[in-house]
Amino acid sequence: MTDMPATSLPAAEQALAAFLEAQGISYVRHSHPPLFTVEDSKELRGDLPGAHTKNLFMLDKGKSPWLATCYEHRRIRIKDLEREVGAKGLSFGKPEKLKEHLGVTPGAVTPLGLFNDMEARQVTFILDRQLLDEDPINCHPLHNEATLGIPRDGLMAFFRATGHEPLLVDFDALEAKAAAYYAEREGGG
Repeated sequence: MTDMPATSLPAAEQALAAFLEAQGISYVRHSHPPLFTVEDSKELRGDLPGAHTKNLFMLDKGKSPWLATCYEHRRIRIKDLEREVGAKGLSFGKPEKLKEHLGVTPGAVTPLGLFNDMEARQVTFILDRQLLDEDPINCHPLHNEATLGIPRDGLMAFFRATGHEPLLVDFDALEAKAAAYYAEREGGG
């Protein structure tokens, strides 16, 4: 479902919408002004129901792409995430690599970008296990001027259909490690 005619959608979103529909994945589309940060999203989304996400596009030491999707409020340390998933040297990827692997620009990073990695299947995908307790899960549709509310099961079907079985990670535990680390640093211990 969309709040505007399919022919009015950006071309990339039209292709994504056709894929979702072919897979039988339902969604609710919400248009909004461009959102570039989590703070923008919190301010402008109103009372949009469901889980809201933060997405981190990274490259490892060998320049392989990684995407992590977690709750928008998460505070984690990349070093803890690396240890959890067995990665080495994760750092944020440059905009040109983001465009190359996920077909999006900064401010529009989304797990739905895995649609653009279906053939290459180069991106390793990390998902906050706790997001699976939510329904729907909100994601940008390859740009930041809309949000799709997708049922949890539909989103998991999307990941499977694109060949990206997520690495489910306990982000509650990662966040607790980060909090302990920063508390120790602030306490001088």
